[in-house]
Amino acid sequence: MSDQSSFELHSSHEKPKNFSPKKKPTPSSIRVFFFTSSKFLTILLFQILILHFIFRSPTKSVPLQETILPKTPPFQSLESKKCEHGTLYVYDLPPMFNKDILNNCRDLDPWHSRCNALSNFGLGPKATGPIAVPENLSPSWYWTDMFAGEVIYHARMLKHECRTKEPESATAVYIPFYAGLAVAKYLFTNYTAKERDWHSVKLLKWVHDQPPWKRSNGSDHFIMLGRMTWDFRRTRDEDWGSSFIHMPLMKNILRLGVERDPWDKLEISVPYPTGFHPKSKSEMNQWMNFVHGQNRTSLFTFVGAKREVKGDFRTILQNHCYNESDACRLVDCSGTRCYDGTSEILEAFLASDFCMQPRGDAYTRRSTFDCMLAGSIPVFFWKRSIFHQYEWFLGDEPEKFSVFIDRKEVRNGTSIRKVLEGYSKEDVRKMREKVISSIPKFVYGLMDSDEMGSNKDAFDIAIDGVLRRFKEQRGGKDT
Repeated sequence: MSDQSSFELHSSHEKPKNFSPKKKPTPSSIRVFFFTSSKFLTILLFQILILHFIFRSPTKSVPLQETILPKTPPFQSLESKKCEHGTLYVYDLPPMFNKDILNNCRDLDPWHSRCNALSNFGLGPKATGPIAVPENLSPSWYWTDMFAGEVIYHARMLKHECRTKEPESATAVYIPFYAGLAVAKYLFTNYTAKERDWHSVKLLKWVHDQPPWKRSNGSDHFIMLGRMTWDFRRTRDEDWGSSFIHMPLMKNILRLGVERDPWDKLEISVPYPTGFHPKSKSEMNQWMNFVHGQNRTSLFTFVGAKREVKGDFRTILQNHCYNESDACRLVDCSGTRCYDGTSEILEAFLASDFCMQPRGDAYTRRSTFDCMLAGSIPVFFWKRSIFHQYEWFLGDEPEKFSVFIDRKEVRNGTSIRKVLEGYSKEDVRKMREKVISSIPKFVYGLMDSDEMGSNKDAFDIAIDGVLRRFKEQRGGKDT
């Protein structure tokens, strides 16, 4: 009861100063007086309590977290400290766009099942057998598939500390569509353009009907594409891939991908997943120290396989490595020998100062990150393999951590060995230090680990960059 109501209750029983009864009250009149007074007081107290409730209680329902933890700051206060660039909303897509694709993992590749490769939230199976890493770090190594990024990003997004369930307040809206996995099944066999585009057309139709899309026309939406950009840029029905990126509704959507088109401002390249997924800052530091202390007995190495095409550049590199066998270490990946991962690849990179990185199916390769993870310095032959790629993670000065030799010069007889021997020990040391210092920025840590502290891995850097970009796009205004 409030102080005010106590005071009124007390004063109602006082006798007025000028009260002078003309006759002595009877017992029945006294009872009537007290009954009337009590009834009046009851009504008065009830009115006071109603007014107290109106002015002291919230005008709308209180979130459950506030009723349980009243001292916890409101969500907006937490957002300003932890989520300085804003919050994320994740679409709950119909299963056909992600869950069903995973459930049908046996049919995603015309030659073999993808179920093993996509297990463990995209990390793949744990690495088994002898592997050239410190014993206590072996549990953090997986045979991670180079095209599993869509699954990895989706799993991490669902756990992101800045995820909100209120799309109207979100800075960015994530579309967890497994576009790369969906189209892969149709890339290598005789499917029609309509079949290759089927999932993408259905997805964009669904997204177009959602309230967040209607609010922004997709300008605050983003997606992660687990395959190279060229797999989604078909311009004619008879050409390779899907036409996903060229579809009209994609014109405002930001795209993260393992390789970007350097002239497309809506694309941001993110690192290919490697096999190392540390669960703590301590594991990361231990790996970096391990890499730093390696005795590198080879000047350079090549991991790859020849291709049966005229003028194949990989064949030139492989032959060069054979001819310089006292300085070059070769891992021949003919057939499917390197498909599921092999410790021989890691051992070769750990033992070499430099690693040759020709273009792969596109201009970039997963091997670039495997090489750098081992502290080896990448050697590129196409500028588009590294220039204007991965700038959020590796910076915009590739010459500080890599070597470029024009492929045309190699074809004309330039010795790769002589070029690399031209770098001094100090030059090599500086480049290696730069490579090793970049490792935490391009690996994907173990999901659900809370031991990384404030260290940000490749996923964190990518999502922070998306939020920052969208916030700047709106003029820095908070939602």
